[in-house]
Amino acid sequence: MKFSANLGFLWTELSLPEAIEAAASAGFDAVECHWPYDTPAADVADTLRRTGLRMLGLNTRRGDVAAGDNGLAALPNRIDDARAAIDEAIAYARAIEAACIHVMAGFAQGQQAHATFCDNLSYACSAAAPYGITILIEPLNRYDAPGYFLTTTQQAISIMDDVGAANLKLMFDCYHVQLMEGDLSHRIESLLPRIGHIQFASVPDRGPPDQGELRYEHLFNLIAKLGYTAPLGAEYKPQGPTEKTLGWLPRYRD
Repeated sequence: MKFSANLGFLWTELSLPEAIEAAASAGFDAVECHWPYDTPAADVADTLRRTGLRMLGLNTRRGDVAAGDNGLAALPNRIDDARAAIDEAIAYARAIEAACIHVMAGFAQGQQAHATFCDNLSYACSAAAPYGITILIEPLNRYDAPGYFLTTTQQAISIMDDVGAANLKLMFDCYHVQLMEGDLSHRIESLLPRIGHIQFASVPDRGPPDQGELRYEHLFNLIAKLGYTAPLGAEYKPQGPTEKTLGWLPRYRD
């Protein structure tokens, strides 16, 4: 098994280049992040080269967080802002050779939001395709993100079918899917051809994977048996120094 450190939650007390170095020292195979835009892309690219790690993905900006934004792509009255965020993410991903961009939907409901999200995703996929970048969409659970437009894997697949782009994939976050739908083993097996990245955290507290109600030893073994070889994203809240929460890493890798 290979694992990626999500630097949106791990080593948050460090700058992004320092966090990349910490992840390399801890033995991670790759890194991913949320919103790296305050850090010059050249600094991130240089650190990735020195450590030999690859940045798997990043998110589009959420918008005006102080005003309650959590993504823009499904908001009918924010199309220009959403596409500017997509353009920015593609430019940054190209500069650091990131593999994927998670386009955040935001707080919206209804058919108009669905149509807007599909249109913006079509725009993102077309713009990203020449650079080999995969666009991801991720269902979020209703407890952490009440009112978020995208909440289930079934809804995500419907959106992906409507868009019809080869480089549009599902971000399967085990934490979110367990809280909304459960039945992770069967869902992973059936959805694997549509999955572009897998993330994990314990349920219900979103801590490290060696606690809580999910048995990740089983899930990781299943994922490996299904032939999925890309790094799995550790997107959990360490609730203390990250280094003290990494006992699972060598155990689950083996």
